[in-house]
Amino acid sequence: MSDMKSKKTKIDEASAKKQIDAILAVAPKEHRAALKNIRAIVRKAVPEAVEAISYGLPAFKYKGKPLAGYASKKDHCSFFPMSGEIVGKMKNELRGFITSKGGVQFQPDHPLSDSLIKKLLQARIKEIEKA
Repeated sequence: MSDMKSKKTKIDEASAKKQIDAILAVAPKEHRAALKNIRAIVRKAVPEAVEAISYGLPAFKYKGKPLAGYASKKDHCSFFPMSGEIVGKMKNELRGFITSKGGVQFQPDHPLSDSLIKKLLQARIKEIEKA
């Protein structure tokens, strides 16, 4: 049974990767590099994370729970730590960016730093680990 579940997970992840590649391919050229950078940072920082589509967005799951998502919108890019609390707790670090309860907006020419993305990921992982 677990072998069958493992195969399904691999198929789901492969399907998600294809969908994410397609989403990135049609993203505005100026957004694409910033989004690909987020993808690369998450892959490197959390190698056990699984790529997924969540709420229609490219995303990652960690231990079966949503870890982070990202998106290209008409006039900005967004990063979502998939938590209703992390953005509020990190207001000081996110100064200069437009934030909402669950996300951070940025311009491709002024992206979130690698270290800030990693901090957001670490905070989300701590939430998941506590649950």
